[in-house]
Amino acid sequence: MWHLSISYMWHLSLSKPTHIGYTLSVPTHVLEAFPFPEGAHMMKFEAVDATDSVWRFCLATRLTGAYPKPVLLRSTWHRFVEQKGLAPEDRVVFFMERDEDNDMVRRYTVRAQRKVMILMGQDIWVDVEDLPLYGL
Repeated sequence: MWHLSISYMWHLSLSKPTHIGYTLSVPTHVLEAFPFPEGAHMMKFEAVDATDSVWRFCLATRLTGAYPKPVLLRSTWHRFVEQKGLAPEDRVVFFMERDEDNDMVRRYTVRAQRKVMILMGQDIWVDVEDLPLYGL
């Protein structure tokens, strides 16, 4: 039996037009969670969504410059945006499941979410797949 731990990796509000139509910027600290091959600036990974569908993403860093500036490339990111019907101000949240017995990443998960209300000063986010349950 596996002893899994689920860790929040990052979330990003889709506030820029490039987030919807082109690439998704990724915080630099997240690179620690991805095993880039030696010398590589790009790697593919899979993430499972709320419906257990598998999404393949391509994470890339730039070859020059003061910092790596990681992004999810349009070639894989845009399909996710279109299929989920993402719009400006929606957000994506990535998690990592780690097998604690051997300290290996078991899988990544991704959630596409929309803010449905503010309750007592807190934003309430719902996975886009569940919006019909809220009449949205």
